Amino acid sequence: MKPYFKPILVVTCVMLLMTSSCSSNDNNTPTYEIELEKLSLLKAEIETLASTSVCDGTTECKFIGLGSKPCGGPWSYLVYTTSIDVDKLKAAVEDYNQKEAAFNGKWEIVSDCALALQPISISCENNTCVLTY
Repeated sequence: MKPYFKPILVVTCVMLLMTSSCSSNDNNTPTYEIELEKLSLLKAEIETLASTSVCDGTTECKFIGLGSKPCGGPWSYLVYTTSIDVDKLKAAVEDYNQKEAAFNGKWEIVSDCALALQPISISCENNTCVLTY
């Protein structure tokens, strides 16, 4: 082996070892995109559950804060009726809000600090709950 090949071989091996250790992807650590997708799916499930509710003379319209803004408070209010499993909905919303708050902290998410308007009243029109702001 020529004398100048040995240092080149050593440097090449060291560089390969360094790049392979740096590019190691820890599959146990979700990426921003994966966590955001999970939150989106959870939110869609919550919205689907709430959308199956109908109002009539035997049910009551209600609303709940959905999401967790980085400055505090919900992003919006979700309307539902007592025709669905309310405990399941409330638990799912609480879980989602906690996960979004953790996501915001972990990824240093920022937003405006405007508060979402809370509805002042709710009524049932044509079997649909309608919020008034």
